[in-house]
Amino acid sequence: MGNKMQYPKPKTLKNLITKHLLAALTLTIGTGLLIIFTNLPYTNALSTNPSSPQPHSLPSTLSQWQDNTNSGDYFSQVVTTEVGYLVWSKFPVRVHIKRPQIINNQQAQVWVDSILQTVQEWNNYLPLTVVEQPEIADITIERKTPPLELRENKIPRARSALTRYELYTSNKVLLHRFTILLSPTQTGNYLISAARHELGHALGIWGHSTLSTDALYFSQVRNPPPISPRDVNTLKRIYQQPTSLGW
Repeated sequence: MGNKMQYPKPKTLKNLITKHLLAALTLTIGTGLLIIFTNLPYTNALSTNPSSPQPHSLPSTLSQWQDNTNSGDYFSQVVTTEVGYLVWSKFPVRVHIKRPQIINNQQAQVWVDSILQTVQEWNNYLPLTVVEQPEIADITIERKTPPLELRENKIPRARSALTRYELYTSNKVLLHRFTILLSPTQTGNYLISAARHELGHALGIWGHSTLSTDALYFSQVRNPPPISPRDVNTLKRIYQQPTSLGW
């Protein structure tokens, strides 16, 4: 718990002309440490300059949100990217829950129901819909072991969850999509907590809270908290920020 998470320094927009951003947040339960890493493979998917960042209109769910507790937020902990903040501009955001195939049907349904619960929780603040077709999904959630975290001169470390995004263009509009991997070792309330946390990242909270009462707290806790007013306050502030996505 004494380890401090180090965020990568944002690259310049100029680099985006020739590089495709692929980023991931990895939750390592064993050490209580959350790690962010970025990888910038070459691609020609973004062959033109992205639009100048500008804010989108708030979705009605966030526009109407009021925090009567005055709990504050952790917006200062949210990382911006080469294209601005990772907000969605078209709603509902389409979520595909990939049904597990290597466990029995009852276990698979329990897993799917757990993920559906977290989708419904976040749907109270951002419009989400579950889709059966993976090819049209904005966010895909899988029960799959994330790749090992490779550390220089150290033993590779297992991860319990991973969230990553990629950028692409469609009709000259800059867009993004997310993939969430949840380790098969996650079950019960810990699975729900991990899914809630990672889905929060995929909805735009690209950073972590320092308070254990928030769903986006940087480490998993014994009694996982629900989505807090601070989580929603942070989400609302993010959606008020400029971005190149959706333009």
